[in-house]
Amino acid sequence: MLEGSVTFLLMKLSEILTDQNDLLFGVRGDAKYIRDELQFSLAVLRDAESMEEEEIDPLLKVWVKNLRDVAYEMEDVLDDFKLHLAHDHGHGFCVCLNKTSDFIISLKARHQIASTMRDIRTRIREIKIRVEDISKARSSFTHINSRWREVNYSGGADLAAQRDALPLEEANLVGIEMPKGRLIGWLLGSKSELEVVSVVGMAGVGKTTLVKLVYENSEVKKHFMFCAWIVLTQYFKTGDLLKDIVQQLYHVLREPSPEGIDTMSDHELRVEINKFLQQRRYLIVLDDVWNNDAWNTFKHAFPNNKEGSRILLTTRRSEVAKNASIESPDKVYALNPLSSEEAWTLFCRKTFRSNSCLPHLENVSQQILGRCEGLPLAITAISGVLATRDNTRIDEWDMIYRSLSAEIQANNSLGSMKKVLSLSYYNLPYYLKCCLLYFSIFPEGYPIERRRLIRLWTAEGFVVETEGRMLEEVAEGYLNELIERSLVQVVEATSDGRVKKCRIQGLLHDIITSMAKDQGFAAIAKEESMTLPERVRRLSIQNARTRIQRISQFTSASGLRSLLVFSGLDILPESPLFDLSPSNLRMLNVLELGGTQLEDFPNEVTNLLLLKYLSLRNTEVNHIPSSIGNLQYLETLDLKNSRVIELPNTILKLQKLRHILVYRYETKFADQMETKQTIGFKLQTHIRGLQSLQKLCFLEANQDLMRELGKLTKLRRLGIVNLRREDGSNLCPSIEKLTNLRALSVVSTTESEFIDLGHISSPPRFLQRLYLKGRLERLPDWISSLDNLKKVVLKWSWQSGDPLLSLQHLPSLVHVEFVQVYDGELLHFRAKGFRSLKFLGLNKLDRLREIIIEPGAMPFLQKLVVQNCGLLQRVPSGIEHLAHLRVLEFINMPVNLIVTLHPDRNDGDYLKIAEVPEVYFYTYWNNGKWDVFSLEIFRKGGPQSKQSSQLSTSSVPVEASSTQEITSTLPIAHEITSTLSIATNLAASSPASTVSASIGVETIDQGNLLPY
Repeated sequence: MLEGSVTFLLMKLSEILTDQNDLLFGVRGDAKYIRDELQFSLAVLRDAESMEEEEIDPLLKVWVKNLRDVAYEMEDVLDDFKLHLAHDHGHGFCVCLNKTSDFIISLKARHQIASTMRDIRTRIREIKIRVEDISKARSSFTHINSRWREVNYSGGADLAAQRDALPLEEANLVGIEMPKGRLIGWLLGSKSELEVVSVVGMAGVGKTTLVKLVYENSEVKKHFMFCAWIVLTQYFKTGDLLKDIVQQLYHVLREPSPEGIDTMSDHELRVEINKFLQQRRYLIVLDDVWNNDAWNTFKHAFPNNKEGSRILLTTRRSEVAKNASIESPDKVYALNPLSSEEAWTLFCRKTFRSNSCLPHLENVSQQILGRCEGLPLAITAISGVLATRDNTRIDEWDMIYRSLSAEIQANNSLGSMKKVLSLSYYNLPYYLKCCLLYFSIFPEGYPIERRRLIRLWTAEGFVVETEGRMLEEVAEGYLNELIERSLVQVVEATSDGRVKKCRIQGLLHDIITSMAKDQGFAAIAKEESMTLPERVRRLSIQNARTRIQRISQFTSASGLRSLLVFSGLDILPESPLFDLSPSNLRMLNVLELGGTQLEDFPNEVTNLLLLKYLSLRNTEVNHIPSSIGNLQYLETLDLKNSRVIELPNTILKLQKLRHILVYRYETKFADQMETKQTIGFKLQTHIRGLQSLQKLCFLEANQDLMRELGKLTKLRRLGIVNLRREDGSNLCPSIEKLTNLRALSVVSTTESEFIDLGHISSPPRFLQRLYLKGRLERLPDWISSLDNLKKVVLKWSWQSGDPLLSLQHLPSLVHVEFVQVYDGELLHFRAKGFRSLKFLGLNKLDRLREIIIEPGAMPFLQKLVVQNCGLLQRVPSGIEHLAHLRVLEFINMPVNLIVTLHPDRNDGDYLKIAEVPEVYFYTYWNNGKWDVFSLEIFRKGGPQSKQSSQLSTSSVPVEASSTQEITSTLPIAHEITSTLSIATNLAASSPASTVSASIGVETIDQGNLLPY
């Protein structure tokens, strides 16, 4: 990682030498000398950082430490210099009345910088002498590790072929079918008593992967109506996890959580869960249970209701497994490492993308694999390293084998895993080492939003600019490479294939957290009382119970660059915990206070002149002061889900701004309909000067601003609200100029206001996501030319023309949603249309009577949601042709349609959808109660389980369809008590009876326009 610090320091030093030549009078020679010496040091430093910790010569360790201190001190000097420049600029150094005073202050600052640089020069010269002595005594070390350097920085294998691979995907899993079948058999067993099924094994053996495959199995999904999954990290918060269980359970009903859940005690939450699960068959997964106390904390929340319910847990300790499954001791599954044959198969698939090894590499591959001892995580990690190496050179592979410590053979100890995973770190290029270490900033198991992570990496200075690519594009490449190396796991992906959230494996998190601490990269505050190091670059607060006297007491001498809070910590401005004055945090680049209890903007923040990243999202802050204009280096302003609705005119001073996120969503209920409204921000000035902007969401429209948007040619994501019809003539020419645009969201002032986007002749050719919310006379012609378009969401357009004609031949389109879009009676999906579509949502098409799907249409569709289409009486004709359909959901649909799906009806449609793994319906009763059931009720032909006793609600979560923004409240008259009475009662009820669905098996991108 130090190599990265020195490299970034060299970049910063070169920038100052180039841009501030006239201000470095008297110290320019010293600065050049330091730059040259640091460049000389990189060669030996690369050798040191390519080795495992215990293999580094003790003298070399001392040298590395000294160099780290010098690099950090030099960075402090340069940032101090930038701070003075920013102060002069912010206070009008060149034009202020008190020029003489400011000039004297500046001269004093330069003198101090010059003095410090001379001291550093002396220290570097001393270190240089010592390293020369070390190098002479270690000529063999330098020779051997120069080979390592070649391995690390040679071109290696082409990564392009691996670009789409995800870690531990099912296609590459081996040895999983037998344990998977055993667990499924236990879960679906006939015993009506509650049973606890435990999976026990060492870290990295694949417990979570196995349980995830079981949890997502279609038979399991059909058997258990109510499922929830929580991860018990080592430092979990009981209340948060109990709330999570409540939310997941109510989510199945498409209901909001009960009122007052946020104020419930742990005991009250357990009672709520226990009450909810009475008379319902459920499956609860408790992943990574560390000890018996953790199990005892949750077990009383789950009733033994004699409905055949199950709890499935994973743990590293056999004692916990035995204790949890004490009533069912035969339901403990010990997951062992892979056999040699299975390990070899996995190794070849991950390393060579096939089931065989290149003959000339077989011997060395067997040697490397032998040290992994059958652990899937170890095999995956080392394969990620080997897959990027030149497979024509046996000596490079032999070098990797010989560098693995003999301790890898120490059976199933944590040290063995650490050796392998540490090697994965040591083999990373310097820019990825910083990025991987940055995951230590986040709590273990914390799902990290991709866009947020990329913005943070950029603000931290980890991203090396590449010609022809924006920094964010380079950073995304970094993340993809870490995923390819199986070091980062994808937690959630969007329907169009983008990574949405990611994390790293728990053991790897432990390893890099230790490394980050040792290298002074970051300090983690997560214990009730702890002492933090005096010199630290980054501070992450992860526990609300952490007691720290004052940040200033341990950061004043450290040059703190980043401060991030990941808890509900009370950090109101008057709190004694934080002192945000520039004297204590003057070097700060990153300030993340999102989700805290802030109500007012901390005015001291505007004096942190080097700040690049400021997040106050999910707070109650409602005003931004004009002094925000002091933050000349600010790149990201994240106020999402705050109360801010206007930015001051001084925002135009922030010429380096790349991302402005100022918006929130408000849910309103009127006329028996629920609607989610996007609230953006006003700007009472010009915007054309913000030339670096890449994301702008959501800006309230006016004609002047719409005209100026065309000047912001770097924009990639643009969100506009309150657009009027007359604004279109100014917006269209601007959109044509935004050639880098990837996502566009436009929302009209009201549901009846027209959006006029028909005057675009040359749309942005790289546009991937399009969200239009407003009336359309017809779908703009230019949409059919967007070959890169992946996602389309249309709402309120109410056009009479067929919307499918403009979209059906788009080659990249994978996600389509229509909400109040079409006024016709027929939707006809023609053969060879929508060749790439995976998700289709149809909502509130009031006149729609028939859907026709020709053979060959939508051949890869995976999820279909039909909602609020009151005149649709039958399932889509031709739905049986959708061979890849996995989830079918009917929400608030006519009863007649549901009755046709009963297996006993001769004229029904059951056979058309019999092969779809998951089919769900959602019913709303006249007393304001929900009832959820699946097609499995029809298939079994018996009494309905009491899994869905009625509960009041006022909304439907968006997961049912990613545009679930409208919910009707029409009644059904009778309670369902058996399969036959379902058909009878539904047929006798209102034709507009409501039906809905539970969550699907895959994560679909939500309907929030341009999230994050």
